[in-house]
Amino acid sequence: MYFARLVSLACHDLRTPLATVSGFARTLTRMGGVEEPAARYLEMIEAASDQLAELLDDLSVVARIEGGRYEPARQEVDSLELARGAAERLAADVVLVEGEGAPVAVDPDSVGRALYSFARCLVRHGGLERLDVRVAGGELTFAPVPAEVAPIVLGHDLRDLGAAVGGRVVQALGGAREVEGATLRVRLPLAAEPSS
Repeated sequence: MYFARLVSLACHDLRTPLATVSGFARTLTRMGGVEEPAARYLEMIEAASDQLAELLDDLSVVARIEGGRYEPARQEVDSLELARGAAERLAADVVLVEGEGAPVAVDPDSVGRALYSFARCLVRHGGLERLDVRVAGGELTFAPVPAEVAPIVLGHDLRDLGAAVGGRVVQALGGAREVEGATLRVRLPLAAEPSS
């Protein structure tokens, strides 16, 4: 519990200097008149700042989960839209999303990041040029999953922070994930049916 709170505090405290670095890089870029290679360096600083912000978000969420202080902002969203949003964050034409969604009750930001992290993990560690995501209601399947990548995407082999945190988020929301053969199955909690 102490360690989880310490990590949360560190994430909070790191956001201020990160915002300063990111803000000044963006300001310099918008001012214009920056020549190469300095313009390219500023773009790299902005991209790295965005990556650090995502890592801090992941650490903060998992620290709250582990510390028993995770209070997800559940909303009813369509599972297909979540999958499409996650796929759009990866390079074009790498992830193909198909199927039919259903309303799920999740924290859309955290689950969107989790789905993106699962896809990115499979593409990065599996060396995939193409990943198929099939949505059937509250269940999403990702394929192919190379055998050597299964323990990584499940968080058993801690080589991908995003995938490990994503698994904890899905689990904390009452969902599940597992690898069957060459397929990763992610089950999200369906929104409650309206009573008549």
